[in-house]
Formats: sequence, C-alpha cells, structure tokens
Amino acid sequence: MADLLINLLASVIAGTAVWLAGHLLRRRRLDRERAFFGLTEGASCLLVASRHASSPSENSVHRRDVAALVELATIARECGARADRVGEAEPAGEIGRQTEFCVGGPGTANPRSTVHLRTILRGITFAAFDAADVRLAFTAAGQEYVRTPDTTYVVLARFWGPGRGRPVFLLAGLTAGANLAAARYLANRHRQLERQYGADQPFCLVLRIVEPAAYGTDFTEVVADVTDVAFEAAPAPAG
Repeated sequence: MADLLINLLASVIAGTAVWLAGHLLRRRRLDRERAFFGLTEGASCLLVASRHASSPSENSVHRRDVAALVELATIARECGARADRVGEAEPAGEIGRQTEFCVGGPGTANPRSTVHLRTILRGITFAAFDAADVRLAFTAAGQEYVRTPDTTYVVLARFWGPGRGRPVFLLAGLTAGANLAAARYLANRHRQLERQYGADQPFCLVLRIVEPAAYGTDFTEVVADVTDVAFEAAPAPAG
C-alpha cells in the first residue's frame, strides 16, 4: 500500500512538473511574440487595408486583402489584443501610438502606405501604375521586382516612427494575393524573424510568391533583405 501511494505521489509530482514546464514555455513564447509585435494584453492595434481598386464603393476591400486582415487579426487575438480596422478614408492617427498593420501598396487606394513609403521607407520605389500595360513593379537596392504571370512580389517591413512607441508592419504587394502571402508569412515565421531581428530592430524583406495561380501562397520565399537601404533616402535621378 505504501509503495502504491509513493508511486502515485511521484506520478503527481512528475505530471505537475511537466505541466509547469510546458506552461512556462508557452508563456515565454507568448511574451516574445507580444514583444515582437508590440502588443500587450488588452491593447488594441490598427488594421489599415487598401480599398478595392476596381470597386466603386469606398468601403470595399479585395477578398484576399480581407483574408490578410483575418490573419493579422488572429495574431492580435493570440497576443490578447484587439484589432480595429481603419478604412482608407479614415484617419489612422499618429504613428507609434498603437501597433499598426498596413496592407497594400501605395496609391489612391491606400494613402497610408504612400505616406509610409514616402517618409520612412524611402529606399523602396513603386512604379506608377500604367493602365495601358498593367505593369506592376517596385525597386529596392537597385533591383527591380516586376509582376509576371508566374511570379509576384511583396515588401514586408517593420519600422518605427521618430518617437518610437509601437511598431508599424507594412505589407505592400504588387497584388492582393501577394499581400495575403506576406500576412501568412508573418503569422507563420514571426518566431524566425524575432530570432533574427529581435523585438526592437527594423527590417525590410522582399518576398517572392512563385506560381501564385497554381500554388496560391504556399510557395513564398525571401529573395532579398533590403533593410540596409530601405530606410535611406532614395538616390536622386541622374542628370
């Protein structure tokens, strides 16, 4: 009888130790995730998305941008925070007051991205949209990234304003599908990014989405880390 009680007690102690170790590990991972995204329990963050370019409605959002917002809102919920969507016509407020996820490339559909690229990510230059040949491209570190039938690209960046505060995550793709790919990459690889950049270092990556018509967002890879040049002023045009 005594041996049975000892064995039961040992099992309880071992089980408690395993549970406590797992709880501490999950807590540590959550704390690092919150630090990476600048989120805290009960905090709120902003979701800014492009207006659907081909829709007459000011409140319309492309379905793939909606899916990207869902991915980002899930990140916020995992951190115990609340995500509030801001329309392109609504003021998003001062940079740094809340964590911000800004989805979509620059242009009239997303003025917020235009401002971020113009004032902070000045080393990234998006080509003007040409309706005649629907040429979509951006340039980073002297390399032009052009959408083709087989490939599209997206800029994924984290940065802060001059007063620091909370970070901004910019997901500026050449297509709405590229925006979704960046959101899923961020959701799935944030631990890897945290190990590389910590909780307080800016970064800017160019992601390539290969064969999106066939693979969707499943084949997404980093093709360039342009952090060193993204936050510098763009070179003046020659001549």
